[in-house]
Amino acid sequence: MKLLCFQAKHFRWKTHSKTLTEVADRDVDEQVADAVVVFVHAEKSDEEADREVAVLRQTLKHIKWLANKRAIKNIVIHSFTHLGGETASPDFAAAFVNTVAQRLRETAYLVWTTPFGYFCEWDLSVYGDSLAKVWKEIH
Repeated sequence: MKLLCFQAKHFRWKTHSKTLTEVADRDVDEQVADAVVVFVHAEKSDEEADREVAVLRQTLKHIKWLANKRAIKNIVIHSFTHLGGETASPDFAAAFVNTVAQRLRETAYLVWTTPFGYFCEWDLSVYGDSLAKVWKEIH
C-alpha cells in the first residue's frame, strides 16, 4: 500500500473520463476545504489475506495521525494507481477505499471519496509546512 497525503486548504475534483467501463456513469464536481487528501495505491500484495487487516489498520492510523496534527476532520480518499508497484485488482481497491471511508466515518470524520474508475481533474491547495505533504509506504 502506498499513500500520498496532503493537508489541503482546498481540494476540488471533477470527473473527466472513465478508466473502467463497468463503473456507472457519473458527473461529479465537488470540493472541500481544510481536508486531508489521501491518494491511495492498493498493491497486489495487499490482497493477501494475512496482509489485508494489517494494511487497513496502518492506513487508518496514518490518516488519523496526519489529520490530528492540524485538527482536521475532513478526509478525501482518491484511488490513484500511479504511485508504482503492481496494482491490486479494481474490486479490491474499490472495496478497500470504501472500507477506509466507512471506518473513518465511524470515528467522527467527514469523508468523501472521488469516483472510482475515473480520471478526475483537481484543484489542490496545500499548506506550506513539510508535514502537509507526506508519503507513506505500508509493507
